[in-house]
Amino acid sequence: MKILITAAGSHGDVAPYTGLGTRLSAAGHDVALAAPEGFAALVRGSGLDFRPLPADPRATPAGGRGAGDKGGGGRGSSLMARAAAFVDSLGDGLVDAAAPGVDLLLLSTTTAPLGWHLAESLGIPSLGVYLQPVLPTGEFPPVVGGTRSLGRWGNRTAGALGQRVVDRLHTGAARRLRERLGLPALAQSIRRRRQEQADWPVLHGFSPTLVPRPADWRRGLQVVGNWWPHEPSGSQLPPEVEDFLLAGPPPVFIGFGSMAAGHGERLSELAVQALRRAGVRGVLQSGWAGLAATGDDVLTVGELPHAQLLPRTAAVVHHCGAGTSAAGLRAGVPTVPVPVTADQPFWAARLSGLGAATAPVPFAGLTADRLAAGIRRAVEDASYRARARVAARAMADEDGAARVAEAVARLAGG
Repeated sequence: MKILITAAGSHGDVAPYTGLGTRLSAAGHDVALAAPEGFAALVRGSGLDFRPLPADPRATPAGGRGAGDKGGGGRGSSLMARAAAFVDSLGDGLVDAAAPGVDLLLLSTTTAPLGWHLAESLGIPSLGVYLQPVLPTGEFPPVVGGTRSLGRWGNRTAGALGQRVVDRLHTGAARRLRERLGLPALAQSIRRRRQEQADWPVLHGFSPTLVPRPADWRRGLQVVGNWWPHEPSGSQLPPEVEDFLLAGPPPVFIGFGSMAAGHGERLSELAVQALRRAGVRGVLQSGWAGLAATGDDVLTVGELPHAQLLPRTAAVVHHCGAGTSAAGLRAGVPTVPVPVTADQPFWAARLSGLGAATAPVPFAGLTADRLAAGIRRAVEDASYRARARVAARAMADEDGAARVAEAVARLAGG
């Protein structure tokens, strides 16, 4: 089959699909991955065909303006305004990406609301391949709505209201997309309802160890386990990283991914102070914040495979994006969660609930002393590592990419 995977957002929203794509390619499918232009090298480096999407992740909610930026209350700086701009740029890009011919669409959380219309126009099947549990459930509140449970009825109601907000956000872009595709007018809420009534399948790429499948989900919603970013055969950590790891005890990893742009200098100083107060060495991942520090006890790195680096650390400090949360747990090392925005408080709470992470330290209240205390707790209390290792062993038996490949094979056979 000719398969188009569509993913948009920051690195963590795109990289896992390179692993999914290569698994499907190995199964004999012709696979392309549509993503923002900045990920062209990442996608092509995994051996997949790259199709560009116009959305700029650094100008969208995934990338943000920088953690803690209140934006002055103006519309142009608000989260919703950036989300609307992101959605507006996405529809035409999806159509262009599918133009060379596609038999099956695999749609991420961010691309599905518009991808449904594209699949309808092309007359082809589609599957949801989500990295977050965004569908309403009574078992927990919406992943972007805070971590305090509202009770089963309240959680599910809040989830449904959240879906309505998403539908309103996509209303204009969906209308323009349907006009371009020659489809009759249809409200976005009705398009969603039809997907639900048809039990549209969504395979969720996170571990049931971290988030078990909610019992009140419809049959087509499944939790299959992570699909991991593609790693070229024989890839190794850079020599300077190997040298640093071998030069002393396991360091603590600190990284904020696509968060905190513009806060690099402050965060770098804070991180180094926290590491030294905790008495540990550190590896700083520069990320979009631009973390950087020098010294015998600290090393600054760029984008590195988490699967190779994190198992060799004493603990990981991060923003708790879905991918980094899973990577730290897979490595069997404790986490010090510093959630910034969006779904990150949800994943932070999940890690802490497992006992594999310390209590979250919200980014807005981050200080060197609070971070140092969290690092000491994670490194010195062996229970955190023990519980992380239990989770890692369970995750080792999961193969989310294989489950997606099985679903695709069933569609191909039908």
